[in-house]
Formats: sequence, structure tokens, C-alpha cells
Amino acid sequence: MGKFISYLKTKSFRNNLIAAVLTVMILLFAAFYSLRYYTKHGQGIDVPALKGLSFTQAAGKLEELGLKYEVDSVYIMDTPPGTVIDQDPDARTFVKDNRTIYLTVSMNTAPDVKFPDVEFKSLRQAQAIIESFGLKLGDTSYKPDVSRDVVLEANFGGQPIKAGQTVRKGSKIDFVLGDGKGNEEVDIPMLIGLTRDEASFAIKSGAMLSIGTITWEGPIADSATAVVIRQDPMITDTLTKVRIGTPVNITLSNKK
Repeated sequence: MGKFISYLKTKSFRNNLIAAVLTVMILLFAAFYSLRYYTKHGQGIDVPALKGLSFTQAAGKLEELGLKYEVDSVYIMDTPPGTVIDQDPDARTFVKDNRTIYLTVSMNTAPDVKFPDVEFKSLRQAQAIIESFGLKLGDTSYKPDVSRDVVLEANFGGQPIKAGQTVRKGSKIDFVLGDGKGNEEVDIPMLIGLTRDEASFAIKSGAMLSIGTITWEGPIADSATAVVIRQDPMITDTLTKVRIGTPVNITLSNKK
């Protein structure tokens, strides 16, 4: 033990200790600056705001900044195809160059969904159900039924659609609803001399009837100015009322 203590007091030990400390300091200094060089400490890029841009615009910005990107697609209703709807990292995030930015872009085509069961649901319930499936409410019409504002039929593209059938997400669905009046009768409207739009309004909104067959007579120079020259049913001495929802057939012509 005495020899060891004596050795600690020697010049040789002091020189070795100083050499060891200097060596450790040099190694730590070299490692620190090597790490700074490797990671480019203090150097980086602010991620640009890409949401709302087209994919082409977003990709161009990233390439100019030396950033890479990967793309995922998702369908968002009412969003133009090819639009960036999300990004990771967020805008103004500080990253190193050559970092990968993950983009979520809206799809060009909507996926198919199975049409839900809305029959005999109230209008409010049925609308909430189809919207949860990514569908939209289109037109509503009424037919005689004791139930009011209850879905009796759903149509897509003019054709009935049933639960389980596939339809493109974002499609508009038309509902036929009960009017709550059953077999109540209404006055037959006089349509002669009305344009097609005027007659349609009088039939559907004014009298709560439905539009039947529309025919044209003679050369039609302008369909917008053509007027009704015949209707069926027509008001007569013995017929003035029909049941709600009854179809009314009309013939239009440009003849005076």
C-alpha cells in the first residue's frame, strides 16, 4: 500500500494521468463535432403548408426543398380529386433535409357502399342514416299514405334501390314519402297554356299530384316556351277532383 501511495506522488504517474485526461477530452471533442457534422446540427427545413394544394403543387414544393414524400389516398366527399387533405409532419415543423413527408390525397373515384335500410323510417332518421354512409339526400316527393314524412320508397337515378344494393359514395338518393292524407281528394288544376315548369309546379306543389307522361306535339322550336295544350285528367262537369298523388299526363307544343 505504501509503494502505491509513493507511486501516486511520482512524476511518471502525473504525466500518465495528464495524458489520459487529454486523450479522453480529445476523443469527446472529436465525437461531439463528428455528431454535429453527421446530423447537420442547426441546419434544417420548415415543412411548408400543403393542405388544400393539388398533389402536383405539393410534390413540386417538396422536391424544391429536397424533401421526399409518400402518398396515401382516401375519398372525401365534395373534395376535388387529387387534393392534399392531410400531411405529416404538420406545416412549419422543423425537419432535416431528405426527410420523408407523408401526404393524404383525395381519391379520383368514390368507393361503393351498401345502401342501408331506410324503409318506413322518418325523413329525419333516413337522412341521418344515408349521410352516415356517405350518401346525400336528393329530391323528396309525396304519395297518398296514412303515414306522414315516412320513407315509402328510395330511388337512385330514377330507379328504386333496396337495402344491400351497392351505390357510389356521394350519390344522391331520392325519397318518396307518405303525405299523411291517405285517400284524400284534391281539385284538378287547370294547366292549359302553362309552360312545362309552370305545370310541374302546379301539379306537384300546388295540387300534391304527380307528373305522369309528358309528350310533345308538332315541331318544338323552343322547349322552354312550349305550353300545355292537353292534360289528362281534365276538368269536366262530372270530374273536378282526384286522389292525392294521381299522375297527370300533359302534352306540350309550340303551337299557339
